[in-house]
Amino acid sequence: MNVSETRYQTPNVPRDDRQIRVGSLLFTMVEPHTGHEVAYNRWYERDHFYAGCMVGTWQFAGARYIATKECKARRYPKESPITPDPMIGSYLAVYWVLDDHHDDWNAWGVEQVNWLHANDRMFEERDHIHTALYKYAGEANAPGSSMPVELALDRAYAGMITLIGEMADGVDAGQVTAWLDGLPCPGDVALVGTPLPLRGDRPADVPDTQADNRVLIMAWIDGHRGRWPARGNAVLKAFDKHFAGLGDAFAAAGLGQIVFASPFLSTVPGTDTYTDQLW
Repeated sequence: MNVSETRYQTPNVPRDDRQIRVGSLLFTMVEPHTGHEVAYNRWYERDHFYAGCMVGTWQFAGARYIATKECKARRYPKESPITPDPMIGSYLAVYWVLDDHHDDWNAWGVEQVNWLHANDRMFEERDHIHTALYKYAGEANAPGSSMPVELALDRAYAGMITLIGEMADGVDAGQVTAWLDGLPCPGDVALVGTPLPLRGDRPADVPDTQADNRVLIMAWIDGHRGRWPARGNAVLKAFDKHFAGLGDAFAAAGLGQIVFASPFLSTVPGTDTYTDQLW
């Protein structure tokens, strides 16, 4: 057998042995202006998801999520530095960038989005709530899961749960990953990330509100046995059962504080599903 035939005899290939590895990611949470929700959804999925991101060099996966009013009702804390209002931040897109190619991708991304602005391909009726770059810092799996995080955006998960924390002095992302893995991990697979700087030549409508001590946790929820909207309900149930108390647990472990926690449902491409359930 050659190297590839040997490597993939088992499903849980160690990260250092993976030929395709997440190195960094774009996390962009946006709020369309009232009355423009449907048009925003269509523009993003039919144009910007591809033209602004997926055609880019060194980027290999992307996925979109939405927070309905039921999702937003579960957000904590109610006062957050991530969003001034828990009802703001309805749409989320996440993109994987190949390990060791962040700077190349970032240069392309800024050049491309500036070109889209110049060619009237953007959507003015929306606000960036938390558009940030993160570096891969760790991952965790639920018991019995060998799902590599590289495939998380391509698998048809029912949704994803996001937590953003501010780590206490002396705490690093490795400690957060170990804590998450020891729960055991409440999602099928989860990623831990730490902040990377935005470029200074990015478009002016993308504010830089990141803090250096932040840590991002994203956990994907299966719920594959149901149909919509039952699949979305599985995400809400998972949040209530496994994630609603993680803010207190994070603090009790001496890791710092969770400053944003929210469930997100996977969008249904080619449809306007959930666009009437944001408020």
